[in-house]
Amino acid sequence: MPTIFRHNGFRYFFFANENRSSNEPIHVHVEKAEKAAKFWIENGIVLAESYNMSTKELADIEEIVRENEDVIIIRWKEFFGE
Repeated sequence: MPTIFRHNGFRYFFFANENRSSNEPIHVHVEKAEKAAKFWIENGIVLAESYNMSTKELADIEEIVRENEDVIIIRWKEFFGE
């Protein structure tokens, strides 16, 4: 599970087996303790799913994802050799 970065105790990452062969667009997982979310990155930032997170936390995380969209895409493509 390559970690892209950490922010405010949340880890932003993707799984090593999640590439184009899974038919999912570029995305990022975010976790902290018992909280989790997944955001699609391509064609805009879209919340795919979340667990145990408040609306405020999701809004804050979405903003961080938006600010780091280029970094997330670069790390994804580097890791999967795209």
